[in-house]
Amino acid sequence: MSGSINLKTSVRIEMVDITSSVQKEVSNSGIKDGVCTVYVPHTTAGITINEGADPSVCYDILTKLNELAPPNAGYKHMEGNADSHIKASLMGSSVSVIVENGRLILGTWQKIFFCEFDGPRSRRVLFKI
Repeated sequence: MSGSINLKTSVRIEMVDITSSVQKEVSNSGIKDGVCTVYVPHTTAGITINEGADPSVCYDILTKLNELAPPNAGYKHMEGNADSHIKASLMGSSVSVIVENGRLILGTWQKIFFCEFDGPRSRRVLFKI
């Protein structure tokens, strides 16, 4: 089963917790056991799994990414979003999560985050279970 989740981001750089949206799609699929792959088809966005209990974790990740690839650092890419492409490459475009008994198997503190690096935008996340 496959499909997509639509979302709107609100700022240029942010991490959006999409765990409940992905779990809802897994539950609606009726699939009890397998793997859910979540994929971002955008060159200036990424996806990751990390701690979702403490918001400062996302803040720290985004701060470090901005240090590694700061905006307007003399890049040759003329659109003005070269830093966004670099950040998306560092985060990656997909994650896979085991599904058991119709539930995503994530660690106690783990969440799935859509990572926006060139917002605000309307975005799409694809999944296949």
